[in-house]
Parts: sequence; structure tokens; C-alpha cells
Amino acid sequence: MIKNHNSKLSHMVTEHSPQGFDYIPSREGMPPRAIAPSMISRGITTFMLLLVLLYFIFPVYWVIISATKTNAELANTFGLWFAAHGENTESKNLIEAIGVNYDKLMSWTRGNFWRWVANSLIYSTTAAAIGTLISVMAGYSLAKFTFPGKNLSTGIIMAGLLMPAALLTVPMYIVFLHLGISNTMASIIVPCCVSPFGVFLGRVYAQTSVPTELIEAARIDGASEARIFFTIVLRILAPAMVTIFLFIFVACWNNFLLPLMMISTDTLKPVTLGLYGMMSYFNPEKGAVMMGALFGVIPLIILFLGLQKYWQSGLAAGSVKG
Repeated sequence: MIKNHNSKLSHMVTEHSPQGFDYIPSREGMPPRAIAPSMISRGITTFMLLLVLLYFIFPVYWVIISATKTNAELANTFGLWFAAHGENTESKNLIEAIGVNYDKLMSWTRGNFWRWVANSLIYSTTAAAIGTLISVMAGYSLAKFTFPGKNLSTGIIMAGLLMPAALLTVPMYIVFLHLGISNTMASIIVPCCVSPFGVFLGRVYAQTSVPTELIEAARIDGASEARIFFTIVLRILAPAMVTIFLFIFVACWNNFLLPLMMISTDTLKPVTLGLYGMMSYFNPEKGAVMMGALFGVIPLIILFLGLQKYWQSGLAAGSVKG
């Protein structure tokens, strides 16, 4: 048995090519030896990936630790670990410290914190759903239709990617104020529905994923353009739509300047603006603010993990061409 194993290994070490030279084949599941990375390259790559992972994980870890501390503990204890608790501290244990900061969060926000989280969910979900449909419609039309002014329209939409959001916020506020819809949910949802980047992604995905032959065959069979789009194109672009949905959702959730300009009623604020208002108080409870920030991140984490396989396949579909 050992002899057979050794003969098998010797057979794998060197093989003879039809061109008349010997070569060492790659092992099964491994890249060809000519393009296989060296140990140094793999070590550097692994090290860089660990640095990037630490860069993204460290702020979340720090927020978790800070969410359990008071202002005095944030200033006087080691920042990367929980504070010690005992008889002489405000909280006797870690669980009680979390409860104390949660009570402070509810007190400082006058019980509106979860209302702000719900507002953010309403703004982001509604804007992302409508914006995804608009982006896919526009991207599909730019990718598959020929009409006068197509190149100009594409250029104008792509130019929107270069426009800073702050430059457009003040004019939008003036327009919405004259229309009478400032300080309403519509003043947040409507601007967030428009996403030049979403249109760009929709165009790329439609070019790479929707076969022109399939559309022409559907037209020959008598299907209308609306039926082709809603019954064929949307099904093909479903993974891409998840990716666009996530981009718009996160952009709307993290938006701060727009609600700062548009919203003045406390019960209509999103969580970002609400926590900013809490920080504007004199000597705020920073541990409670960190707890609010942590709660505000959890929906995004759940959304990304829950839709992970869809947005990964969507990104892969759009990486072919763009």
C-alpha cells in the first residue's frame, strides 16, 4: 500500500506534455503553479486583510465597550475594556450598568428613541423600495432602448454622481418649503428615492444580465414592454435589485444633512438627527449616546447579513462590465 502511495506521488510530481517536455502539475483545487501566489504574497495579503478587518471591527467594539460606561468611567478607565464595578460605583455589575445607560438614553431622548429608529426604518425602506424600482427602470431603458438624447441623458445622470449632496440640500429645502411639504416624511423620502448611482448600477446590470435576444423573442410573441419589464427583466435583475436596495437604504439611513434641514418636529426625526440633538445638550451622557449609536447600527447589520447571498451575487453580476 505504501509502495502504491509512493508511486502515485511520483506520478504526480512530474508529467510529460504532448509538446515533449516535463512539467509539475498543480494539485487538485489549486491554481496552476505558474500563477500560484508565493508564500510571501499570501502572507502579505493575509496581513492586509486582517488590518482591514480590524479597521472595520474596532469602532464597533469600542462602541460596545463605551455603551456600558458613564462619563466619569469613559474618562478614567481603560478605553478598550469594561469598567470595574463594585459598591462604590454607580452600577454594581455590568448588567446593571447597561440598564442604567438604557434608562438614561430613554430619559435624555424623552422616550422618543425607538420612535426615531422606526422613522429611520420607514424613511430608508420606503425610499429604497421606490428608488430601486426607479433606478432599474431608468438603467434598463438606457441599456436596451435607443432614443433621441440617450447619450445626453446618460451624461446628465452620471454627472449627478459628482454633485455633492450639500450643494443640493438647500435648494431642495426652498422648493419643499414653497410646496408646503417641508417637515414631513415626504421631504426625506422623495429626495432619497433619486439615486444616480443606482441608475448607473441598473444600467450596468441590465447590459450584462438581460439578453437582448430574450427581449426580442418576447416582443415577437406579442408581449408589451411593460409585461417584458415586470415579468422577465425584474426576475433576471432580482439579485442586482437587492444590491441597489442596500445602497439606497444605507445612504438614506446615514443621511444627516437632509433631515437636519427638513425636519423640525421631534417625533419625525430619524435616529441620526435625534442622537445629534442629544449630543448638543450641555454635558450629555456619552455612554447613553454610544448605546443609541449601537442600537442604530443593529438594523443595518441584520439587513446585510440577511441579504448577504443576494447582494454578493448582484455585485458579481455587475462586475463583468461597467
